[in-house]
Amino acid sequence: MANTVISVANSVLNEMKNYYSASIQSTTPQGGVFLAKINGCTVTAYKSGKVMFQGANGENEAAKWVNSNTLKQTPKRKQTHSSNQAPSTSISSLAVIGSDEVGTGDYFGPMTVVASFVEPSQFELLKELGVKDSKALNDEQICEIAKNILHVVPYSLLVLHNEKYNEMQAKGYNLNKLKAVLHNKAIANLIQKLNGKHYDAILIDQFTPPASYYGYLKGTKEVIRDKVQFATKAEGLHLSVAVSSILARYAFLKQMDLLSEKVGMALPKGAGAKVDQVAAKLMKTKGIEAFKSFAKLHFANTDKAKNIAGI
Repeated sequence: MANTVISVANSVLNEMKNYYSASIQSTTPQGGVFLAKINGCTVTAYKSGKVMFQGANGENEAAKWVNSNTLKQTPKRKQTHSSNQAPSTSISSLAVIGSDEVGTGDYFGPMTVVASFVEPSQFELLKELGVKDSKALNDEQICEIAKNILHVVPYSLLVLHNEKYNEMQAKGYNLNKLKAVLHNKAIANLIQKLNGKHYDAILIDQFTPPASYYGYLKGTKEVIRDKVQFATKAEGLHLSVAVSSILARYAFLKQMDLLSEKVGMALPKGAGAKVDQVAAKLMKTKGIEAFKSFAKLHFANTDKAKNIAGI
């Protein structure tokens, strides 16, 4: 069995754990952080920062992280943009473009990304319409709120359908690279839609360190850097991110309804045991090839469903 070993910084190790979350096994070796099985490869990460890739596809899987690891090891240089700055304490009172994504942890359904623009004059209205952290809302509430705010704020929605998602993933786009590309594109589309209207900042719900974010965008024709700021739990910092999260979830739910109708079965959300059972039933009736159009094939659910279906 071929082995490939790389050394990564702690920030990359955490990034990898998030990326392989759907494929992580219940057992972890001594001194290990996680063990995941994906694409004919076993990935074992250790607290020391060493990550071992075993299997026929080990070298290719490791290659996804070489550039990311290099970025982490590169000495920091003085930045000329505000892109690496954490948001100021006053950001909640500013006119801001905020972006967020939904669907990355769901086996069935697409990935949706929304960038929206919210001005201070809209704060009270949006709060009255129920806008807040989407984690405090159920899907029924999200749908109701989304319908009420669709025509209140300018926004840009991108839907990465499963067929294209699987195609890009097979080309070596890891989850965070996909997120970076879509966030950047949604923000660029919204700025164009605003047609010169002033905004104070751009706030991205942080999923990777800024250096990695811009590393993933290397080679992209138009990279938005000016006024960009990053923060975890950004929904609580500005209503624009909360709006984007709600609209992205609403778009995801609508797509799930369409896919469920297409396959003739209610598709469950998430990536748990219920998903495995439904996927196994669909494999028997639709065939594994059909999954390209409604599931994220690299998730561990694919192999689990095959075992259940006896394929």
